[in-house]
Amino acid sequence: MSTSLPAYPDTLLFIDNVWRATSRTSPVNNPATEITIGQVSMAEAQDLADAVTAAQRGFHIWRKTSAFERGKLMRRAAHLLRERAEDIAFTMTMEQGKPLTESRMETLASADVIEWFADEARRTYGRVIPSRADLVRQIVMREPVGPVAAFTPWNFPINQAVRKISAALAAGCAVVLKGPEETPASCAALVRAFADAGLPAGVLNLVFGMPAEISDYLIAHPAIRKISFTGSTSVGKLLAAKAGQHMKRATMELGGHAPALVFADSDVPRAARLLAAAKFRNAGQVCIAPTRFIVEETVHDEFVRHFVAAAQALRVGNGLDDGVQMGALANERRLHTMEQLVADAVERGATIATGGKRLGREGYFFEPTVLTDVPQSARIMNEEPFGPVAAVSTFRTYDEAIEEANRLPYGLAAYAYARSAATLAALGDDIESGMLSLNHHGLGLPEAPFGGIKDSGYGSEGGTEALEAYLNTKFVSEHR
Repeated sequence: MSTSLPAYPDTLLFIDNVWRATSRTSPVNNPATEITIGQVSMAEAQDLADAVTAAQRGFHIWRKTSAFERGKLMRRAAHLLRERAEDIAFTMTMEQGKPLTESRMETLASADVIEWFADEARRTYGRVIPSRADLVRQIVMREPVGPVAAFTPWNFPINQAVRKISAALAAGCAVVLKGPEETPASCAALVRAFADAGLPAGVLNLVFGMPAEISDYLIAHPAIRKISFTGSTSVGKLLAAKAGQHMKRATMELGGHAPALVFADSDVPRAARLLAAAKFRNAGQVCIAPTRFIVEETVHDEFVRHFVAAAQALRVGNGLDDGVQMGALANERRLHTMEQLVADAVERGATIATGGKRLGREGYFFEPTVLTDVPQSARIMNEEPFGPVAAVSTFRTYDEAIEEANRLPYGLAAYAYARSAATLAALGDDIESGMLSLNHHGLGLPEAPFGGIKDSGYGSEGGTEALEAYLNTKFVSEHR
């Protein structure tokens, strides 16, 4: 472990270009040690009112700023984020638990997101529609929707926030960001990069606090015109209903339970290796992590052997220690959930191929776990685990595999490994999900759509599609 770690900062609100402390605070804990490392300021009603007022003022300035100038400022923010990546990574690991290498990658990848949207801002084109009369001109214009309320989770404190901020700013919107109380400082570091890049006052505001209080206030406020939420399906449905009551646009990136289909003709050792890496990244606390491994019966034993070997080879520990590949779970709730899911599966007939229990007495560490012979009735086959537990089942025919893959109401991500061109083509048609990655793991790039269907939400947080939700379409018909 490094002997000169940067101090963990107490985190303040950021409203109208001013960092603001409040009388109400909440502790921030290091999940690897269970020690309180700092405090985060919690917003009260007046703070929220000030944030919305600031966003209204900021929006009137920012919407008149050209897309070219908006892009230049955003690229400065990306540059600052890269310069500060090492300190930010330490902060993220201290508060979230993931290995330092993953925190560093998240920070640097977020700079890429900012730059991509900075360039995309210049391509929010309108169009001219040929008219039916000589003296009529018909124009389609794209305008920013207005101030945005964005709600982000703790598992990727920068990655989730940067997608919402960057798309909104690129389109010309102002933002009130409700950051994660459990991992606030790295999210605040992202906001600081934008502020230090010269973003006008009020264009980007950051608040923390009681989630229900903040969502109730922001969604109902008439100045807020767009909602973006990343989180659980249950909470997302509540917020989507509130947004609907007030006719607010909403982008919902919700939970998933990604199937991973492995066919007998695939490169089984490679599939097992790549799927294990994707499964145990961020201790499994990833919305697009493969979670249900549906393996053709004839290669089941081979797949499990290689997958278990990959799981057992992982070094688990404090994310700040050299060589650690999987850190602690983010909080005690996740630890208890893993214990309950494993116990339920075993009670229903599943076998623990490796792992299955807490590691040590200090910190929220859980062994990389592989369950086999998992019945469909087990909770883990129906509830998103959001942790380092993989559930393996088998199939005999293509139709059986598709039926299981599409059985649940989720539809965020899916994966499959096969060599047959016919099988790969059919999977693209038959899998019900917003994203599908075949023979590799290619999701989450800035230029690619990112979003789900069914109970996994709607809208996109990547690609050109992400900007659509932040833009109004205005039709102007003019008689000359």
